[in-house]
Formats: sequence, C-alpha cells, structure tokens
Amino acid sequence: MHISIKLKQTCIALYCISILLSCKSEPKIIYDIIIKNGHLIHLKDGSVSISNILINDNRIVKITSDADLTTIEAKSVIDATGKFIVPGFWDNHTHFRGGDSLISANKNFLKLFMANGITTVRDAGGDLTSSVLEWRTAIADNELVGPTIFTSGPKIDGPGGTWAGSLEVDTDEDISKALDSLQAIPSDFVKIYDSRISAENYLKVIQEAEKRNLITSGHMPFTVELDATIEAGIDAVEHLYYIMKGSSSQEKEITQQLINKEIGFWDAMPLLQSSYSDATAFKTFKHLKSKNVFVVPTLHIGVVLSYLDEVDHTNDDYLKYMSNGIQQTYKGRIDRVKNSTEQQVADRKALDDFFGELAFKLNENGVSLLAGSDSGAYNSYTYPGISLHKEMEAMVATGISPLDALKSSAYNGAKFLKQDSNYGTVSESKIADIVLLNTNPLENIKNTKDIFMVLSNGNQHTKIDLDNLLNSAIAN
Repeated sequence: MHISIKLKQTCIALYCISILLSCKSEPKIIYDIIIKNGHLIHLKDGSVSISNILINDNRIVKITSDADLTTIEAKSVIDATGKFIVPGFWDNHTHFRGGDSLISANKNFLKLFMANGITTVRDAGGDLTSSVLEWRTAIADNELVGPTIFTSGPKIDGPGGTWAGSLEVDTDEDISKALDSLQAIPSDFVKIYDSRISAENYLKVIQEAEKRNLITSGHMPFTVELDATIEAGIDAVEHLYYIMKGSSSQEKEITQQLINKEIGFWDAMPLLQSSYSDATAFKTFKHLKSKNVFVVPTLHIGVVLSYLDEVDHTNDDYLKYMSNGIQQTYKGRIDRVKNSTEQQVADRKALDDFFGELAFKLNENGVSLLAGSDSGAYNSYTYPGISLHKEMEAMVATGISPLDALKSSAYNGAKFLKQDSNYGTVSESKIADIVLLNTNPLENIKNTKDIFMVLSNGNQHTKIDLDNLLNSAIAN
C-alpha cells in the first residue's frame, strides 16, 4: 500500500513536470500588427462585428471577437475603437498611358491612388507597359509607395487602332501572336478595344483567349451583337454602351445598319436608347448573370464628360496633381464638346441619365458590377484616386445600395481577376490590404473618403502619411 501511494505521487510529479516543460517549450506568437476593437464590415452580407485582427507577414492570421488580448503580443497595436474596417479599395478601370513624356506624370498617379485608400488597380490598357511592370516590382519590394497593379498590358485592336501601343490583329496568326506576347509579359487579363477590329476577329480573340484560360474584358464593335460576345466567353464588358445595345428590341436591325455603314457609332445611340425594351433587357441580364459576366459602368466619367459644357473645372482641387502634359491630353474631349451641336450635347446628357437607370437594373437583376473610374490621361477631369469614390457615389445615386457599391470595388474586383483567395474581403489567410474609416460607409457611401488609416504591403499609412503623399504629388 505504501509503495502504491509513493508510486502515485511520483507519477503525479512527473506529469506536472511534463506539463510545465511543454508550456515552457511552446513558442509564444508575437504578431506584427493587431487591429483592436474595430467595426469589421463583412461585404458578403453587410453584417458588422466588433473584431480584432491579428496580422503576420502581411497576412491576416486570425480574426477574433474575444475582448481579452492580454495574452497576445504585437509589434504594433492599432486601436480601431469606433472605426469601420473594409478591404482596401480597388479601382477596376484605370489607364497608364500617354507616351514616354508622361511616364513621370503617370507614376505620380500611384500616390493619388494610395492616398485615397486604393490598394489595388486594374490597368485596362495603355502604352507604358514596361514602366508599369517596373513600378509593380518596386511597389512589391517596398521601394515605391503605390497600389498593387494588375495589368492587361497593350490592348488588342484592329489595324490602325486608335490607341498607341495596341496589338493590331488582322489574321488568325496575328491573334495567336498577340496572345503569345500578352502571356509572355505576363498580363493579368486581355483587354480588347473596338476602334478598328473586325467583328469576326473580335469574337476570335475572345474564343482563343478562352482556350488559353485567359481572362478577357473589353469594348465591343457595334457590328457584333451582345449575345454573340457573351457566348464567345467575354468575362467583363467595359462601359454601358454595349449593354444598352443588347437591351434594344431592334439590336439586329441596328447592327445590320452599322455593318452596311448606313450609320455610325454615335448615330446608333438614340436609336438603341429609344428601342430599349424591358423584356429584351431582362433576357440580356439573365444571360450575363448565367455566364458570370461582369459589367463596368464607369458612371462618374460619363457625368463629367456629359457636362463639360456647363461645369468649369479650372478650380478643381485635384487639378493641381495633374501635370501640364496630362492636362494637355484633356483638350480632345473638351474640343469635341465645343464642336458639338446643341442636340448632340442634349443627347449625351440624356444618355448619361439612361445609363444610371441601366446600372441600377443590372444590379437589381444580379449582374456583378465593377467600380472603375476610367481615370488617366485623355479622360478629362477624371482624376486618379478620388474618382473611384465618385464612382461609388454615382452608383448609390442611381439607387444601388452602399453595400453593393462597396462590393463592386474590392469584393467583385478580386472575383473577376480570380484573386479572391488573396483579396476582396478582410478574412483569415488573406493579404492584409485594409482601410480603416472614421465613419460608416454603409450609412453614407461618401464616408469611404473619411480615411483613418490604410494598411498595404505590410505598411501602415496614417492620415498624416496620406496627406503628405498628396502634398508630394502636387505637380503645379
């Protein structure tokens, strides 16, 4: 009996020692960053929860609602009490372009994006691809402050295409070579433009890109019907002209007039608008949704360009960030308005109103929208950075909810580029691109501009840092 008690005591002692040793040997995790006590907005359903976000190596390791963080250590602790947490914003339609003389001016845009909480941009084609790739590397290496850049590289168009640097295709061999060169970059998606490409080659580019498992987006020649474009495999439609075309009960007839060169692009606008049919549109919306095609409305630039005859932009706050060279590129669109008839100007404004209604109906019918500013050289007074917020405001002005407007930025942007395993929501295991807002954007979409802090690429940018970025971006 005495031996048995002693044996038990020995076993208990050994067990306690083993517990102590195991506790001692378990390494204590020290996180890089803890964001404490913030209102985390879950974009999937719009719910909000008080959360603590634990970050290591620019990845979200854990999200917890446990208020007791006394056992957790971090190199940096951010008190987010009263703040609202969303993923870093995405501008899903931007341009870096204008030739060698505007490289530094385009590089300056990177500061404007970051100062506005835009941690990712989708470069929808230009003529500065080599510079864009250099910036992308420098940003990733923390040698340059700017957003993550996903780029199409050069656009694909037909012979004599409008935009400099475009890959011009006229034969099957041209298409194959163009896609080869984009894959060699490698580009993140294929952007197709409609200024000179034939209807046949346009559809072939999409079909060949599909075979290579490449993501496609673009304009659409008006000599093609929207259903054919969707069936070919397009992944995103840039701008609403083409959605309007597919919503017309007279699309076939108007398309044939365009093929016969009886009318041009702008002549077709009032015809398509006046022949809009809810029944046709709903079929189109259903087709877009079933094929998971995204639509980029670019509403804000539409408003800006439609009212160039009425609005004086000489005192725009953001004009000081645009170099003289960039401002010179605005002249073409401004002159076009000056040379337009009163009827043409009125038609453009009516079209702009119509596009707002169309964007609302697309969203209402479950078509995924992408918020994109279309900012960059040549797009007059549509400023990089701030215009993405204006785009979300324009969406909400149509009746789209603030939640859906927010989803159209990072959430849908990441899905479109198949990057949603890393981006799009503030979730465990994802990259810690995060914006902290002082006020709730679900209550007022304008609150997306009320930024407290931006986390990007492992860096914390306070409001002072963001203001300093803006000041350093002043060009004039």
